[in-house]
Amino acid sequence: MDLRQMEVVVAVAEEGGFTAAAQRLHVVQSAVSSTVRTLERELGTPLFDRTTHRVSLTPAGEAFVPAARAALRAAEQARSAVDVVQGRLRGRVTVGTMQGVWADLHLPLAALRAEHPEVVVRLRQAAVTDIRQALREGTVDLAVVALDRQQQRGLVTRLLSREEMVLVSAPERALAGSGADGTVTLAEAARMPLVDFTPGWAIRLSVDRAFRAAAVEREPTFEVNDIVAASELVRNDLGVCVMPGSIAARFPDLRTHRFDRHAPSWKVMVVRPRGEAPAAVAALLRHMT
Repeated sequence: MDLRQMEVVVAVAEEGGFTAAAQRLHVVQSAVSSTVRTLERELGTPLFDRTTHRVSLTPAGEAFVPAARAALRAAEQARSAVDVVQGRLRGRVTVGTMQGVWADLHLPLAALRAEHPEVVVRLRQAAVTDIRQALREGTVDLAVVALDRQQQRGLVTRLLSREEMVLVSAPERALAGSGADGTVTLAEAARMPLVDFTPGWAIRLSVDRAFRAAAVEREPTFEVNDIVAASELVRNDLGVCVMPGSIAARFPDLRTHRFDRHAPSWKVMVVRPRGEAPAAVAALLRHMT
């Protein structure tokens, strides 16, 4: 058994098929299939159940893949340790994030590329629950996310930014009952057509908590999984939307309103699994302030 075989099996498991794994590894599909069959003969058991429509892990495969990921990470750390001694840094960093979570993410990524051009960064965008699972499985090295206290358990966290959310509306919409200073309450927002994000989004989780804390019930008119789609619905006065102020600032033609109390809070942090960070991950973390 060698590291290449482990890499192939992990790729098939993560991509959900041999064709997608071959594309990821830049090899032909027959090479992937042959590598998996050879390893299965060596282990004396199949790692995948293959049908016409899908490929899934067998119980043996479920046991093998986490151990293979750990072996691949250990090999990467060993290579990185030698690179550091030689005054160079290579490797790969997989960063998980949610759509629109941190507008400045490109800055540390660009700084890392300028400092260590041989480090390859992969960016994986997903819902917060999927990113949390990927951190546990080791398929993501670090993540820029918004997690509540319970979701932070078992992770090393560092706060990047903290702000309040605002209500965004079309400029021409008159908000009945809004204060003289333009502020609104959650109860007033709940009486308007609401553009909300789908369950699982960090913005949705924060907004849900705020409405529960204020004992206000709401019924979304629209549920979307895209910041731009939400802004278009608001721009055409089909509803209002609660979002972080930093995200609202990307749409200067829309009108923003602060909440007078019980404003949903928005905390963005960088998180990673416990333990010593690999050299490439540590280099990226140094650029995140």
